[in-house]
Amino acid sequence: MDNRQNQTNINWYPGHMAKTKKQIIEDLKLIDIIIEILDARAPESSQNPDVKEYSKNKKKIVVLNKADLADDIVTTKWIEYYKKNNIVCVKVESNTGKGMKEVINQIKLAYREIEEKYIQKGRVGRSARVMILGIPNVGKSTFINSLAKRSVAKVGNKPGVTKNKQWIKVDSKIELLDTPGMLWPKLNDKCVAEHLAYLNTIGENAIDNEEISYNLLKYLVENYKEEVEKRYEIKIEENEEIIEIRDKIALKKGAILSGGKINEQKVSDMILNDFRTGKLGRISLEYPT
Repeated sequence: MDNRQNQTNINWYPGHMAKTKKQIIEDLKLIDIIIEILDARAPESSQNPDVKEYSKNKKKIVVLNKADLADDIVTTKWIEYYKKNNIVCVKVESNTGKGMKEVINQIKLAYREIEEKYIQKGRVGRSARVMILGIPNVGKSTFINSLAKRSVAKVGNKPGVTKNKQWIKVDSKIELLDTPGMLWPKLNDKCVAEHLAYLNTIGENAIDNEEISYNLLKYLVENYKEEVEKRYEIKIEENEEIIEIRDKIALKKGAILSGGKINEQKVSDMILNDFRTGKLGRISLEYPT
């Protein structure tokens, strides 16, 4: 019997993030519109609570990025949820550019009212200044490159790739301000912390991959059982323990040490990587409430 308890404890807030927060607050004076990039698989967990404070007096567009990795039915429910709450929301696939035209349209729509005020003050021809906000590894840089249609932001599959702010011209009407990804100081909600760990948003030194992988596999078996069976070519029995399912995966995929012992690190890394890269299929971690 597997009596493993969920004791995940994650707290990751590198020193540079406090400096980033201070800089963002200062830069808001220059900004007309905020685009908040969320991970479509976990929009609630990937939303920095501080952004709600930042965007009080600013037009805001929510972008559900990596929509190609999320359950499309669930993503549609999220879009409906934001619409009901009078928040503009666009789903996007930054890698393919899908949804980018809609983002441009929404920026221009949001800027009309602001531009009119500038014109009245004699400031004609001013570009819309748009701040891009998002937590680490949510795909901000890929989104910016796709929107600008050229490589202007560094891209990497790990948290903290963007270190400094930079201005990027999309066209004659739109300028983007990229900012480093930022988390909040304390991740008190264990569920939120876990989801961010699944998404590779938190630095690897702050988490136990074996524990995180175990909890992720438990969620997948409960909600996306068929996808797990298909990916790993196994049959999951009713009431089968998660450890037993993990060991089945290890045996099937050759994550074995000498002497036939399960290579727990290897199978754990495999499950996490397969989820993060979409090899397990389109999976969402959160539903709107």
